[in-house]
Amino acid sequence: MEIWLLPWGLALLAYTVFLAWYVNWRGPLSKAEVQAALADLVATGLEMDGRNDLATLQAFLEADDGREFFMLNLVRIASGDIPDPVSGQPKPARQVMEGYTRMFLPALFARGGHPAIAARKIGGYFDAWGVEADPGWSIIGYMRYRSRRDLAALVVDPRFAGAHEFKFAAMPQTYSFPTRPQIMTLAGPKIWVALALALAAALGHIVLLHAELNSTPILADQLVAATTAFRAVS
Repeated sequence: MEIWLLPWGLALLAYTVFLAWYVNWRGPLSKAEVQAALADLVATGLEMDGRNDLATLQAFLEADDGREFFMLNLVRIASGDIPDPVSGQPKPARQVMEGYTRMFLPALFARGGHPAIAARKIGGYFDAWGVEADPGWSIIGYMRYRSRRDLAALVVDPRFAGAHEFKFAAMPQTYSFPTRPQIMTLAGPKIWVALALALAAALGHIVLLHAELNSTPILADQLVAATTAFRAVS
């Protein structure tokens, strides 16, 4: 095998591993999986706190098509200091919120999810009618989920069950709903990971070719003979 093929083979292998993690290969949720997920949610008590609607989640899970989706989150962070849910000591709300994101983001990432967009609000409503007054939204988040199965697993993940208290304390108001992009001009990981691996493979290819050329010595007498023959012909 040509040595220069090695970096391209490694890049292909790495991208295959990436897709195995990033893409949902298990298809839509089955009816049994939906019922099990709802039972787990009821067992946690999260659907009883007035912040979640079990019927809405059930309808979303039952309509699963197996594809990725993006959760739009609109958040108002509390102003000033608030009591820390654990210590009770006053802390800035954004610092308290970190107690949630430190646990949530690794769990999301482990299931092929990630923040697609996070943006800070810098002005009031422009085009707005038929809605309540702006309560003072702080940030928006656009979170990519690999599948609805992963959402169901995250909701009841025991690894960050206690993290919800940080979220509730830091966010007096919020709402979120799932979306599917109709137009997306920003390149997602499927594209930029492929480009990054291709660039790395190309650089590896160049390095190996350069090393191969340098490892092939040209003997002085061969060079002299070739030069003499050229002069004789000319």
